[in-house]
Amino acid sequence: MSTATAQTDPAPWEERKARAASWFQELQETICAAFESLEDDLAGTKFADETPGRFEFQPWDREEGSDPHASGSALQGGGRMAIMRGRVFEKVGVNFSQVYGTFSPDFRKAIPGAEEDGSFWASGISLVAHMQSPVVPAVHMNTRMIVTSKSWFGGGADLTPMVEDKQDTEVFHAAFKDCCDEFDPDYYPRFKKWCDEYFYLPHRGEPRGIGGIFYDYLDEKGWEDDFAFTQAVGKTFNDIYPQIVRRHMDKDWTDSEREHQLVRRGRYVEFNLLYDRGTQFGLKSGGNTEAILMSMPPEAKWP
Repeated sequence: MSTATAQTDPAPWEERKARAASWFQELQETICAAFESLEDDLAGTKFADETPGRFEFQPWDREEGSDPHASGSALQGGGRMAIMRGRVFEKVGVNFSQVYGTFSPDFRKAIPGAEEDGSFWASGISLVAHMQSPVVPAVHMNTRMIVTSKSWFGGGADLTPMVEDKQDTEVFHAAFKDCCDEFDPDYYPRFKKWCDEYFYLPHRGEPRGIGGIFYDYLDEKGWEDDFAFTQAVGKTFNDIYPQIVRRHMDKDWTDSEREHQLVRRGRYVEFNLLYDRGTQFGLKSGGNTEAILMSMPPEAKWP
């Protein structure tokens, strides 16, 4: 794991922040369009006669000092939530955010480069999809850029099948291996291992899904190359996941498969509330609570 290095000349950083934030917004729009196309193309299952889903977009603003839970923090920025409930997607959120300000003293020590004055800027896109069909895998993806007195990129994507399919696992991993190999042959084995270790429930002794890639504190090859890799991760996701959905979305499923799906979703909830650093960062950096917790499924069960 690399550690983020310090900024030097501050002049290019405003332009870099703007470029990154613009890309995350563009990726949000591109993914939403692809997911709405899946909604339009559904031909099978009991939902085929229903109206295709559409994203509802909701901008949000974070005014300075408006977070009552971040004592000593000064926070500004905002973002745009995009939520859809439809025929293929039982619930999917594709959210963009851009927040900046000052971390509370008790959170600064957890963030590289924020120890002294606590100032930060962060922007990114975060996506979680929970599907109507238990034979279509759930998925998570996010990419982000964070700036304190240091700067870095992070993100990744991981697949959570309810009914595991060997071909889905192979093509998902192959797509991200190809993506990583274009930049560094060491990336895929490193980031796959990181994903396997991160998306793991210690109290259950089991992984959350079949993995993917996960990376953080990426500041290795220069800002342009690291940004290009982060863009490639987003593009790879938007290519491979809709392909996987199309393979399965018109298939029927059984009541027992649906029951299994709801129990597996409970594991998803446990991970996001107990272990997910993105959830903790979002809440402690003054993000929009509804946008942060959009990862929660619309329905889940515990046996």
